[in-house]
Amino acid sequence: MSGLLLRLAGPLQSWGERSAFTPVRDTAPFPTRSALIGMFAAAEGIGRGQSLDRYQDLQFTVRVDRPGVRLVDYHTAGGGFPKDRTAATSGGSNKGAAVITRRHYLSDAVFVVAVTAADETIERLADALSRPHWAPYLGRRSCLPDEPFLLRRHVDDPEEELRTRVPLSRTAPPANNGDRQEAGTIPVEFLFEQPPPPSSGGEPAPVDVIDVNDAPVSFAQHARSHTGRRIHRTRLPVPRSLAGPHHTLMQRLIDYADLEESA
Repeated sequence: MSGLLLRLAGPLQSWGERSAFTPVRDTAPFPTRSALIGMFAAAEGIGRGQSLDRYQDLQFTVRVDRPGVRLVDYHTAGGGFPKDRTAATSGGSNKGAAVITRRHYLSDAVFVVAVTAADETIERLADALSRPHWAPYLGRRSCLPDEPFLLRRHVDDPEEELRTRVPLSRTAPPANNGDRQEAGTIPVEFLFEQPPPPSSGGEPAPVDVIDVNDAPVSFAQHARSHTGRRIHRTRLPVPRSLAGPHHTLMQRLIDYADLEESA
């Protein structure tokens, strides 16, 4: 087993969870499993309707560098046109009026995702993400990812890499000189599909647990998106040295991403 690391950052992201073709298009506060699998399928050129069983064994760990700010866009399509030029219906006709939706986005969010799977699967995904069949996007086609996108193609312990080596996309808070034990660390939120590993100071304190079986979604969407997995949200310490001034972040990320190529 090994993993690869993705950095999901951009002006806007939208990880719709319960809003297929409804007037309100929501977003989850973090990348969903179904969206990440869709990104991989697009990179590999797998079309709609084809089996996604090859992705069932993938495990994801998400580090929340910046949760972003929720933004709601009042969106219309097809207004002011003759009926035959308005949005189409599923029955093959046209709606005859503007389609109005309110679309939710995360603005200025940054997530780093560790993808764990068998070595041959990771190698196949890394090749596809490096030369994608269809370009990746952050939940919607209008949400393009920033570079660097694929940070590392092969990592032996991706969860440990998130905690100890990947540069953190936010400024470190001021050190608390009165607390020498915590002076060198920053609490950062992580999301695990399995119970998180213990921190050096013992078991990490959970923020909350999301049981997707209790979510008010249809069975079809639930089976496609989550396959009954539990997501654990936890705050774990990362070295303060991973964070730094914003003007040096991009160079540090590029240097980090280049390490594998030069090794």
